[in-house]
Amino acid sequence: MAGIHITDIEAAINFWRERKPSPDGVTLAPELRALAEVYALMVFHHEDEADERGFPAAAYAAWKTWFDTLPDTPCIAICSTSQGDDSCKGCGRSFEEVQRWTEMSPSEKRQVWRRITLEGSSWRFNRYAERAAEGPAPAPTPTPAPKD
Repeated sequence: MAGIHITDIEAAINFWRERKPSPDGVTLAPELRALAEVYALMVFHHEDEADERGFPAAAYAAWKTWFDTLPDTPCIAICSTSQGDDSCKGCGRSFEEVQRWTEMSPSEKRQVWRRITLEGSSWRFNRYAERAAEGPAPAPTPTPAPKD
């Protein structure tokens, strides 16, 4: 099973801090309390990742809510694995990752996202960065028929 990286937990904490700020500077929303407990244990034990199987249910639910706000796939619709490359030039995923994407767990997807982001060599991060920022391309507008 995949691990959830501490930077994802930090991002989920910040997500919840924005949505449910502390009313008095001390009290935490339940989602924040659950994530903060996992985060504190990771820091105490000098761990970068926490196994998703060991996540308390409340912390996983809070993390998953944050995860669901992210883009699902790194694909930018330029897939070189379909033409035989071991690693896609467009998104940076391996052939196996592209094939298994729909069956991967959220934490497995985040591990792939983390790796390709750190590598930063795929076209989604340089040559075609605007595709990654814009999301999927809009459907083409039909051309009106010429008037006689």
